Amino acid sequence: MIERFHTTERASKIVKHNGVVYLSGQVAEGDTVAEQTRDCLAKVDALLAEAGTDKEHLLQTTIWLADMADFAEMNLVWNAWVPTGHAPARACGEAKLAREILKVEILVIAALP
Repeated sequence: MIERFHTTERASKIVKHNGVVYLSGQVAEGDTVAEQTRDCLAKVDALLAEAGTDKEHLLQTTIWLADMADFAEMNLVWNAWVPTGHAPARACGEAKLAREILKVEILVIAALP
């Protein structure tokens, strides 16, 4: 069975299937990549909790940056957020994001405990 939460015509914020939780891309506004990353990860925490899991159960993460020059700044926030020993498979690349103000977008897949 597939369960969808916070579903609109275009997307669901959470999809659960076969013990796996898929989150839509999380974005946030802020002046810096660090601020946006912190806010995105706070949204990820909240959505994972709503789905019945947490960041210790991350399977995969894809991070899109508007500018790869911000990689180190984003990683400082990311590294402080990920629990030791629970780092997911991860990819990070550069992409033109949906709005000019956006500097980072984070997509997450996690297992249910």
